Amino acid sequence: MRAVVFKRPRKVSVEKVDDPRIEAPLDAIVRITTTNICGSDLHPYEGRAVLKPGMVLGHENMGVVEEVGPGVERIKVGDRVSVPFNIACGTCRNCDDGFTSACLRANPSGRPGAGYGYPMMGDYWGGQAEFLRVPWADTNLLRLPEGKDHERDFALLSDVFPTGFHGAELAQVGAGSTVAVFGAGAVGLLAAHSSILRGAARVFVVDKEPDRLALATQIGATAINFAETDPSEAIMDATGGFGVDCGIEAVGYQAHDAAGKEHPAMVLDRLVDVVRATGRIGVLGVYVEQDPGAANKQAKQGRVAFDYGTAFMKGISIAGGQCPVKKYNRYLRDLIMAGRATPSWLVSHELSLDEAPTAYKKFDARADGYTKVLLHP
Repeated sequence: MRAVVFKRPRKVSVEKVDDPRIEAPLDAIVRITTTNICGSDLHPYEGRAVLKPGMVLGHENMGVVEEVGPGVERIKVGDRVSVPFNIACGTCRNCDDGFTSACLRANPSGRPGAGYGYPMMGDYWGGQAEFLRVPWADTNLLRLPEGKDHERDFALLSDVFPTGFHGAELAQVGAGSTVAVFGAGAVGLLAAHSSILRGAARVFVVDKEPDRLALATQIGATAINFAETDPSEAIMDATGGFGVDCGIEAVGYQAHDAAGKEHPAMVLDRLVDVVRATGRIGVLGVYVEQDPGAANKQAKQGRVAFDYGTAFMKGISIAGGQCPVKKYNRYLRDLIMAGRATPSWLVSHELSLDEAPTAYKKFDARADGYTKVLLHP
């Protein structure tokens, strides 16, 4: 099959690789119809997260089931499915508790949590390819309606839509909440969208890229360009000095200021500024245990020195971690089917698999208009 293969930092290629096969009774093989490039894919692409050369990339996948193992009961050949980026056994303690993002069995290294085509998540090939092997298929696959309806919307169910919704959940966004989302990438924009779906009264979105901020405005959020104005002052002024109820961090450890200088704690510090006393912060941006390319010695060891003292004195609750996609994907699928949610407004490009190397370069360079790229094998 053809697949997008990681070669080295800033070098991917589309190559012929071996077709996946059934390796265990609970496996399924999915023919990929749509697979996405995620902002998280840029961490290994840029060399900031170590990935073995030869890995097939891609953790946002959907398609049609081609083959199932002898132990698969619920999923059938011909089913149209969404594939959560989390790989979960469905029976360990964490899976039983709903934390499929921290499965204790799926990662051969023994670390909690496994996924497709990503550093330290196991040796599972990703789905930026023609076919994908899915372990524990009955647990991990979400059935979709037959046909091609809502393909662009359903393509976002593997990661970014549930992850955005997870941010709103972590921050406990509810009816009438005021919300500040820092980061207007795909996850941040869908966190803002999810906050609006959950009844937020007002949502601020902070970024410096005009194309992304235009999308935030399009969904009814208040856009703040931090290259032009101090976001803390703008949000505090807009809330009468009170601050927002909920903050969502959708940037992560590679946060940059307007001049392009990296500040690992910048976004967390800003959120502590603007979230009111006893408010809540949900952290979606990726933070890593080690980052040799980090801006300072502490960050290289995964230590981020932010203003925790003020957060403690204000009584701000902070929660984070990878999204357990299965907690949300069924309900978000149904919102899409009912016409209540159309996350595909985020999609900027639909390309062939062969165009992936160019798409990676442009997405990494934050080329104007590159907000979310879908690939079709």
